[in-house]
Amino acid sequence: MVLSFPTFTAGMVLSISLIMAIGPQNAHVLRMGLQRQHLWLTVAVCAVADVALIGLGVLGLAQLGGLSDKLHGALVGAGMLFLAVYGWQAFQRFLRPRVLTLDVPSCDTSSASVNTLTSPRPHPVTRRQAVLSALAFSWLNPHAWLDTAVLIGTASLAYGQGSTTFGLGAAAGSMLWFLVLGAAAFWLGRRLHSLHIWRALDGAVALMMWGTAAWLGFSLV
Repeated sequence: MVLSFPTFTAGMVLSISLIMAIGPQNAHVLRMGLQRQHLWLTVAVCAVADVALIGLGVLGLAQLGGLSDKLHGALVGAGMLFLAVYGWQAFQRFLRPRVLTLDVPSCDTSSASVNTLTSPRPHPVTRRQAVLSALAFSWLNPHAWLDTAVLIGTASLAYGQGSTTFGLGAAAGSMLWFLVLGAAAFWLGRRLHSLHIWRALDGAVALMMWGTAAWLGFSLV
């Protein structure tokens, strides 16, 4: 296997762009960080779970690359469609941003409202519970399978013999994202609720997804 930096980088960019948008898994990492409970264990489990899905997608779907050109084109075309749709969704969030809600119970016991500005002392979570929760958020979410295994595996087909390098880049991107997200949750805390930060992220997601979709389209020409 010959490592290609552009191919490795493309896999990393696609992986980060797919998981950058806030979702159940990212929200769980943020919550554990704000509560200061097994944050790095949660980060490690989520990263390993994502790498496992990436390996399943790339090593499994890459075997289909030897089939007909029509099937290859159909799979890459499906990947382009998913990227275009998710990019559009991120762009809509960029145009109409919403404040992130982490469902942290309010300190006011007389109210059942959700408080996103304060983080009361949480109920203690064991290491086993932290691992099981991280795995549940990673593997029991249908979108995680679609985004990570199916989409990244399909996109790797466009790189032919470099699909493994693409997968390694995607795995590195996933690990990098969770490390950065965990560090941000720990050090920045409530600042992650800033509307401007998430709007900028959504804008970056839309651009990266559309750019990758365009690159995949050129690969079919």
